[in-house]
Amino acid sequence: MTDQKDNKQRITISIYGQPYTVVGQESPAYVKEVARAVDQKMREIKKHNPYLDTTRLAVLTAINVVDDYFKVLEELEKVKGERRTTGDE
Repeated sequence: MTDQKDNKQRITISIYGQPYTVVGQESPAYVKEVARAVDQKMREIKKHNPYLDTTRLAVLTAINVVDDYFKVLEELEKVKGERRTTGDE
């Protein structure tokens, strides 16, 4: 059995002009896509709130992303519930 630590990759990404090194098992392409999404969300929020400092911008971005995530989970649960009631599961 291969130790999962052996599969970790190190990739440097840039989010809002700052470099970050990410270590993990995901592909570099996936990590870059996630970084692009975070960067895009930060820039979108900054555009509407130009006086935010970077820390507040990062926190608001995290709140927005987690809100989106919770809404997707809620929608998934609705779909699963609908499938259970119709017997499609």
